[in-house]
This record gives sequence, structure tokens and C-alpha cells, in this order.
Amino acid sequence: MKILLTNDDGVHAPGLVTLEQSLSRKHTVFTVAPDRERSAISHAVTLHVPLRVSKVREHEGGAAFSVTGTPADCVKLAVNELLDFKPDLVVSGINPGPNVGNNLNYSGTVSAAREAALLGLFAIAVSVSSPEAVSYSTAARFLEQLAGKVAEKGLPDRVFLNVNLPDVPVERIRGVKVCRQGNARLEEAFHKRLDPRNQVYYWQGSETQLFGDSPDEDGVALRENYIALTPVRCDATEHGFLPVLESWNLALP
Repeated sequence: MKILLTNDDGVHAPGLVTLEQSLSRKHTVFTVAPDRERSAISHAVTLHVPLRVSKVREHEGGAAFSVTGTPADCVKLAVNELLDFKPDLVVSGINPGPNVGNNLNYSGTVSAAREAALLGLFAIAVSVSSPEAVSYSTAARFLEQLAGKVAEKGLPDRVFLNVNLPDVPVERIRGVKVCRQGNARLEEAFHKRLDPRNQVYYWQGSETQLFGDSPDEDGVALRENYIALTPVRCDATEHGFLPVLESWNLALP
């Protein structure tokens, strides 16, 4: 296969490099990733400053490029300008830290896969549960298997896969659970501080991941040491509410 890799942690991030080394043994792999960390940037694209591209490394059958932009920028630029082929698969990750529940709305990792799906490509976002992951090798091995299945079976139009793996020894992983996106979120906090000129500023951040209770949620499956596999669609329409909304008979006054 011809595979495009990207992420939101930067072109030198260990998770991405591990995946690059693993996949390039059997596939043609090109990496186009941000030049620095772009976590939680969601689906932002760069419009008002130029994007600059630099080749940072080569490997057998491929190369890696850094882009002064967002994960979505990287996918757009790679597909439309940098690559002379259409990728068979786009993989975003491996991200340190889970992307489950409400975090899918903020994640640059997930948004890169979403952008690929919007462009009509098969795509996978992959993360591990710990922000300080001990090893990415298990995730890379599972991704190799999943990539083969996607190539064989395909995916629905504008649907991509979101994968989260527990950061535990492989013998403690209980299996793969296909599940829905839950409502898990980070416990939000704002730290109020003073700068040297006595001006108030706020620092947003939290490391406390909250999960629901339903066993079919991605975050719950991950917490119970399953690999959580979720199909995510780009169409955000609530189709069941359309006839209800039509029944309101809205019109200009």
C-alpha cells in the first residue's frame, strides 16, 4: 500500500516515528506532519500565513516532511501538492493520550483523519491511553493488522476509524471492542495567575479524564483495557430530528 502518515505532535514525535518504521517495512510510506506540537487544535486550517515545507528524513521507499501548519493542513497539502500518488490509506498518530468521547471535537490527531475522509480517502486515527506512553510497538503492530483489513474490506464514504489502545503490557489487553463515541471529557480547570506587571491571565488545562458508565462507550472500553475501535462519520447531521424540525413550519415573519 501507499500510506500517508501525519499527527498533531510534530514530525519527530516518537509515536509517529515508530509507526513510520513499522509500516515502511512492507509499504510505501510518506510522512507529512506539523513541524511542532499542534495538540488540541481540532480541524483548524491556515489561511493568512504561508505554509513552508522541509524534508527532515528519508527511509527506504519514502521520506518525511515537516509543515509549518496544522494536521488538517498537512493532509490537504500532501494530497493536493506534495505527493505524486493518491494514498491508499492515511494514518494519524500514534498519539500519546486518549482521544475518546468529547475529545474527538478538539483532537488534531482525529481531525487529520477526518480531513482525509472528507477527501475521499480511507483513514485511521490511533492513540494510546497514556500521555507518557511507555511503548508504541503494540499500537504499531495492531495498526498494521487494521490497515490490512481496511485495504481488504474498505470503509463507508466519509467514515474513518478512531482507535485507542491501553498503554499496558500486551498480555493485559483484553481484546478489541467495537464501540461508540462516548461523552467522556476532561475535567476542565482554569488557573488564574498574575504576570510580572500584575495583569491577570488564565492557564487552561487538566489531566483528569472523566468516563461514562455504559460498556459500549469508547472511554469505558479503554479503561477496561480493551482496544477501543470506533467508526466515526463526517456527516454531523442529526437525521432523526430533520422531520421534527420541518414540523415547526418556520418562515420569515
